[in-house]
Amino acid sequence: MANASPPTLHRREFLTCLTGAAVLAGAAPSARAATPATGRLKQAACRSAFKGSTLDWDGMCREAARLGLAGFDLVGPNECPTLKKYGLIPTMFPGGSGIQKGICKKENHAGIDKMMREAIKAAAAAGAPNVIVLAGDRAGITDEQGLEDSATFLNPIKALAEDSNVTLCIELLNSKVDHPGYICDHTAWGVALCKAVNSPKVKLLYDIYHMQIMEGDIIRTIRDNIQYIGHFHTAGNPGRHEFDETQELCYPPICKAIADLGFQGYLAHEYTPTRDPLPTLEKMIKLCEA
Repeated sequence: MANASPPTLHRREFLTCLTGAAVLAGAAPSARAATPATGRLKQAACRSAFKGSTLDWDGMCREAARLGLAGFDLVGPNECPTLKKYGLIPTMFPGGSGIQKGICKKENHAGIDKMMREAIKAAAAAGAPNVIVLAGDRAGITDEQGLEDSATFLNPIKALAEDSNVTLCIELLNSKVDHPGYICDHTAWGVALCKAVNSPKVKLLYDIYHMQIMEGDIIRTIRDNIQYIGHFHTAGNPGRHEFDETQELCYPPICKAIADLGFQGYLAHEYTPTRDPLPTLEKMIKLCEA
């Protein structure tokens, strides 16, 4: 599917994009001390943002805290003591479903159900607000059947999520470049699933990179569907690297739109850097402050 026309940027937003790109390309960024993240959005990271560094888990947590991040996505209970040591939280727990073997097929339900329930309980105990849910490949089924089977999985488990104050976040992924066959590859399908389950604790993990590939029109889509979005992931497109002057996504106006909507969840950086990871992460944080 061809990308929709991008939203019109006001002059100030356009200049912000250019300024952010120029800063990213500037010399000797590592000489500047980090300033803790400010603004209206709570930012987090995935470990991919530290790729290329020599840091161990303790070092990643230390640097994340120094940069003002709230926590890390996709961590498990064993990693939580180090997070706590640095005042961070696990912003997203794994849930047991897979990109290929997910909840859209009934034959997968029994195995995933046990792991998902354990993940919800562990997340609640660790203070993690979210557990990720992956819909899986559509191979051999229609989108309608996959939607029905996904709702069949989520409806019996939503009460545990609600009682545990943990949000199940169904991730939107692209099926054009990275994950051929993945069924939850359009916002409309994910929103239809959320409506079918009808729980305040079942929402979408809106991955901006993936949805730019599939749909474009990012800001309008977020505005129209914010009530169904529980979490965000960032990365540049094309390439899924840091967002700079080579990328088609401009994050300052996107993040401003999210903040203007009063979003209270987390925005986590899931890109893989091509430059020095720590100063790059600092710059990505600054570009997303709104």
